[in-house]
Amino acid sequence: MDTGNRAQPIPSRVVRVPAGRALLESNLNLPPDAAGIVLFVHGSGSSRYSPRNRYVAEFLNRARLATLLLDLLTPEEEAVDQYSAELRFDIPMLSRRVVEAIEWTLRHPETRWLRVGCFGASTGAAAALVAAAELPEAVQAVVSRGGRPDLAGPALDHVRTPTLLIVGSADPEVLELNRQAMARLKGVKELKVVPRATHLFEEPGALETVAGMARDWFLQHLAGAGRQAA
Repeated sequence: MDTGNRAQPIPSRVVRVPAGRALLESNLNLPPDAAGIVLFVHGSGSSRYSPRNRYVAEFLNRARLATLLLDLLTPEEEAVDQYSAELRFDIPMLSRRVVEAIEWTLRHPETRWLRVGCFGASTGAAAALVAAAELPEAVQAVVSRGGRPDLAGPALDHVRTPTLLIVGSADPEVLELNRQAMARLKGVKELKVVPRATHLFEEPGALETVAGMARDWFLQHLAGAGRQAA
């Protein structure tokens, strides 16, 4: 997955984002003169250490986009979920935590001036879209990678945030679900299909294609004027 860009990666540091009574371990990468910030909402059974999300995040960092890779479950919850797999599909709970992470980003001294986007994968895409419906003034762009936007439920009909859905052509069931979700989204929206790619975009060049699409979408909708001082 070599993009040909040899620039040094942006240093990452761990921050703890409060969400109700939980503290969410997260990796913040903040390039100089960032053009916006993208919150990564991982999918079922994944974490901020997902190699696919980290690859996309580094791609965005090189385009002067800050990234916040969230662990939506605490270590204790992760231990429970490994056996029950119930929390990873609790979209209402995950969505609340995404909302609280966005609100933290808008308060944090280093990021409060930045326009906010969300990058969701699998079930994380549903949580990102619910958060966008709840915070329409705060979330400026959403990108879904192999996502399940249908799991956003009724909130999907209220999303007006510019949304890009990316699906592999060899992922037919998810592709059909995304087509159905596309019809319900309001505002600017686009569905891009990566040829010959399966659900995890493991084929040569597929993830790089996803990263380029995400970068272009976020730069289009996040770059430019930052948030105004309160």
